[in-house]
Amino acid sequence: MKEPCPWCKATPEYIKYHDEEWGVPSDDDRLHFEFLVLESAQAGLSWLTVLNKRDCYRKAFANFDPRKVAKFDEAMVETLKANPGIVRNRLKIESTISNARHFLTIQKEYGSFARYMWSYFDDKPIQNKWKTMADVPATSKESDAISKDLKKRGFKFFGSTICYANLQALGFVNDHLLSCPRHKACAELGKNFRPHWL
Repeated sequence: MKEPCPWCKATPEYIKYHDEEWGVPSDDDRLHFEFLVLESAQAGLSWLTVLNKRDCYRKAFANFDPRKVAKFDEAMVETLKANPGIVRNRLKIESTISNARHFLTIQKEYGSFARYMWSYFDDKPIQNKWKTMADVPATSKESDAISKDLKKRGFKFFGSTICYANLQALGFVNDHLLSCPRHKACAELGKNFRPHWL
C-alpha cells in the first residue's frame, strides 16, 4: 500500500504542504523568493516551525515581493524584530533584506532568479528513487555549487543543507520516497516541466 513520506505526518498542514507543494517544479520567481526567505529563516529550526509562521511571513515581508523587501530600512528591521509571528532573529531579518537585493541582481543578470537556479540542472528536475528516509541526502553536488556561488554573491543563511531543502521543496529534485503516491505525480510533473524561458 502506498504511504506518504513519513516526515509529513505530524500535522494536517504538513500533510497538505507535502501533498500539494513539496517537490513540484517551479519557474515562478515570487515563489522562489518566498522559499528563499522561509528556508533561510529555518536555519537551526524545524521546517514545521517556519511553515506554521508562513502567513505571518507573507504579511511581514510584503507578500514576498523582493523589490519591496529590498527597500526595507533600519526602522523596518526594528518593527520586524518586534513581530511575534516571525523568527525574531536580527541577523536573519537583516539577511532576508540583503538577500532580496542580491536576488534582484541575479534577476537582472539572468532574466529571472529561477533561470539562474535551473541552469544548474539543465532545466530538468532530477528524478531520485529513494526507498527509505535514510537514503535521502542532506546535500548534493548541485546544492554545494549553488550555495557556494550564492555566498560569493553575498547571500547569507543559505548553506548547502538549507539549499538542498530548497531544491527539494521547489522540485529541482524529486525526493518523495518511491512508496509515496506523490513520487509518481511529481515525476510526471517533472517530465512535462518546461520553464518559460525555453
